[in-house]
Amino acid sequence: MTAIHLFDAVSRHNRWLSVRQSTIASNIANANTPGYKSLDVEPFEKVLEATRLTMNATQPGHMADEANKATAVGVSKSEPWETTHSGNSVSLEQELINAGDVNRAYRLNTGIAKAFHRMLLASAKV
Repeated sequence: MTAIHLFDAVSRHNRWLSVRQSTIASNIANANTPGYKSLDVEPFEKVLEATRLTMNATQPGHMADEANKATAVGVSKSEPWETTHSGNSVSLEQELINAGDVNRAYRLNTGIAKAFHRMLLASAKV
């Protein structure tokens, strides 16, 4: 039987969504701070490409694969819709849209994980 990496992918995506939601909350909290530049995280596809599946050592003689460690999620300045006279680039509308995207992605992840879990339980009952 081969390993199932779906739960790992869902877990990584949920961690990325958590970081993105924290960044969005920080942007909203600083909406009136003069000179504050809105931030966003790098897309999940980039994070997923940077982290490969790790190899398992099934025998004591196998070499460890230390080169494939997971990288941290990078936070960078986002492209603002507008910049105010005070230099603040946070758009509340844009941040609320981003928060809605995070919410939808989290619900999708949860639905997929629940369906897969039910499928595994159903196959184990046989």
